[in-house]
Order: sequence, then C-alpha cells, then structure tokens
Amino acid sequence: MADPSSLRHTPLHAAAQRAGGRMVPFAGWEMAVQFTGLVQEHNAVRQHCGVFDISHMGVLRLCGANVKDELQRLVPTDLHRIGPGEACYTVLLNEAGGIRDDLIIYDRGPEEVLTVINAACAEADTDWLRSQLEPRGIQISDHKGDGVLLALQGPDAPARLEALVGESLDGVPRFGHREVSLRGEGLEGAAVFVARTGYTGEDGFELLLSRDQGLALWERLLAEGVAPCGLGARDTLRLEAAMHLYGNDMDDATTPLEASLGWLVHLEMPADFIGRAALERQTAEGVSRRLVGLKLAGRAIARHGYPVRHDGAVVGEVTSGTWAPTLGEAIALAYVPAALAKVGTALAVEIRGQDQPATVVKRPFYRRG
Repeated sequence: MADPSSLRHTPLHAAAQRAGGRMVPFAGWEMAVQFTGLVQEHNAVRQHCGVFDISHMGVLRLCGANVKDELQRLVPTDLHRIGPGEACYTVLLNEAGGIRDDLIIYDRGPEEVLTVINAACAEADTDWLRSQLEPRGIQISDHKGDGVLLALQGPDAPARLEALVGESLDGVPRFGHREVSLRGEGLEGAAVFVARTGYTGEDGFELLLSRDQGLALWERLLAEGVAPCGLGARDTLRLEAAMHLYGNDMDDATTPLEASLGWLVHLEMPADFIGRAALERQTAEGVSRRLVGLKLAGRAIARHGYPVRHDGAVVGEVTSGTWAPTLGEAIALAYVPAALAKVGTALAVEIRGQDQPATVVKRPFYRRG
C-alpha cells in the first residue's frame, strides 16, 4: 500500500473531501473513489450530469515547426486527418508494436499540439516524448502546472456549460475543442480550454482551468446540483462504453491489433512510425489473441486476472469486469484466442472456483441513444 505521505494531491483535494469524497491511493495520487455512492454517481452521469476531478492526468504542450510530422513518428494514427480545433485518440508504441500509453492529441495550429496522458504514465511519457522530439526541435512543457482538469459529463452537460459560457456550443463537435470565457463569480479570467471529449460514453466536456477558476467552477457546479463523481463511477461508466484502461486492458506487451484498436492503425499512410514493421507483420500473419467483450450469466462479477475457460481449459484472462448499473448485467473485457473471438462464442469465467457461463458480445456494451 502506498505511503499516504508520499501521495500527491490535486488542487481540488480538500474540496472533494468537503463534498464527502472517500479518498484512496491511485497512480501516486490520493483521489476520491466515490461521494454519495458508485451507483448513484453512475446513474447521475447516464441520466443527467456529473463532474469528475481528473487533475491527476498529465497535459503536455508540444511546440515547434512541423510538430505533427515529428509526433507522427511515435503514433500509428494519421495525424493529418485532424486539423486545428480537432483531436484524435491514439497510442504511443514501442518497436514491438506494444502500447506505451494511450493519449488524446489536440491540434492547436501549425506549430502546436496538446496531449493528455494517463497519470500513471505521465513521467515516463514525458521523458519518452522529450527524448524523441526535443533533439528534433520540438519544445515540450507541462501545460497544466498547478491548474485543474475537470470532466463534465452527461446529457445535461452541454446546457450546464453553455449557461456558464453564455453561448451555444453546438459548433464544437465530438473531439472538437476551443477556448471559451466563463461567466460568474470567481470564473472570469484567462480563457478556458474546452474539449468535447470524455471517458464515460456520454456527451460532455473536459476543461482545463487555472487553480482558482477550477475550484470556483467545482463549487458552482455542486451548488447547482451537479453530482460530484469519483473513480468508481468513472470505471463502471468507461467499461459499459468498452473504453480501455491502460495497465489493465492493454500494456507495452499488447499491440493495438490485439487490443481491438485496429481502427487506430493507419498502415495506408506513407509515414513511418515506431512499431510499424511489427504491426505490418502482425497484419499479414494475423493475431493469436484478441480483446473481446463478455456478458456473464447471473450476478457473479468477473475481476481483473480471472481465468477464461473454453471446454474446461483455460484459454484467456479477464482484464476488466464489473456489474453494469445501466444494463443490469455483469460485463467484462478479456483476451481470448482469436479463433474464439467471434460474437456469440460460449465461454466461461472462473469465479471463486466456479465456472460462470459467459458469451462474447459486440462492443460497446452501452451506446447512448
């Protein structure tokens, strides 16, 4: 267990405690796992609106001539498919095609991009990007500093944010971003970076603000009835949407093709990138295993590391699992042999010594209407 004195705190740590947050160690930080309760917070995001403190995540600013061309050497996704005001989800790869981390890249113009990276990988990612890009003239800096990163998620999120901005955000598409000015006590100041991205399967926005603005916005949203949400609901929401968790559902020994992220790999583009040769070989030869979605019969919950069986033999392993509040079913992600990855395949998950029937299903488990 992590030494509590060594854990880092976000600028909203005390505010989260005042709101009833139950704090736990996570990726070197002390974060709220829940406030009123996981299911209540989950349902608030699915039905109305919730706000998450995600200030533990890293935000890097990359600047320099041809910055996208230089960054292209590190990711398999064609960065020239996005332009200023747009963003894409992608992965950093090693030479074997393994995933170093997943990230979102925001195009801010001809010589600037922002990247949001996972908290657990922030230091390693920063060192890696600097080693690869700074010798080629790209400057990399911490763009968050002591600021606040919030995720405002749910069907009511656009209206909530529009009321604070004073204008429609219909012109910001999914994975679009822009800078806005907020209105209200404590909210005025520098422009706020707003992106229509998230990790819940719902509409919503991620906002990068100054420390003072972030605290003021958090308090304003809670006073207006927006539910504060913790890591527990964040996990059940992302899993219903079949969104990957780095370190569970993929790692540096997993390729995007194995992780069912083949849509991120654009081998048709002429640009070279680290790991390209490995992915070309795997494309030609086929993968031996693949990440699939499972639905379990009954109420038993599959957890990370549980064995997956077929005809009595262990054939794979669960990477993430939960009871899905929206669906009223137990769901999981798991690696299985490619031959068993077809939708409808009957499998079993060993839970406390008992085999629980499971079926391979289409992902995502939940898609907003």
